[in-house]
Amino acid sequence: MNTAIKILLLALPLTFATGLAQANNSAEGRWRQIDPDTGRAKSIVEIRRTSNGTLNGRIVELLNPSRPNPVCDKCEDDRKNQPITGMEIIRGMRADGAGKWKGGKILKPDEGKVYNSKMALIEGGRKLEVSGCIAFICKSQVWERL
Repeated sequence: MNTAIKILLLALPLTFATGLAQANNSAEGRWRQIDPDTGRAKSIVEIRRTSNGTLNGRIVELLNPSRPNPVCDKCEDDRKNQPITGMEIIRGMRADGAGKWKGGKILKPDEGKVYNSKMALIEGGRKLEVSGCIAFICKSQVWERL
């Protein structure tokens, strides 16, 4: 077998593993939001990088909504009375080291409340710990990568 082909065959698994590791160092992608009180999946959130380098996330699917086509009737900002499916709930998350983001805001649509937020990849990037805080009181959820 040709030496170049042998090198290529040996390099492919390494290239794939490196790409996978890089993908798991980013919060970009789709996540299953898990309710910490019930342990059930509530929605699918897609997180994307914006042109200014921050991360934003929007609900792309509601799982078992309490009513059909719900809107954010409790919201007090530009999202008031907008459909929750498609709604941007994470805004302005800035990198804070490897696998961590902070300085953003997260909306809890069923309450209409906006919280200061931070996120961190855990379990090798398979999960994302998302925290929302008011003053020094914080609540966290762990989301699963899809």
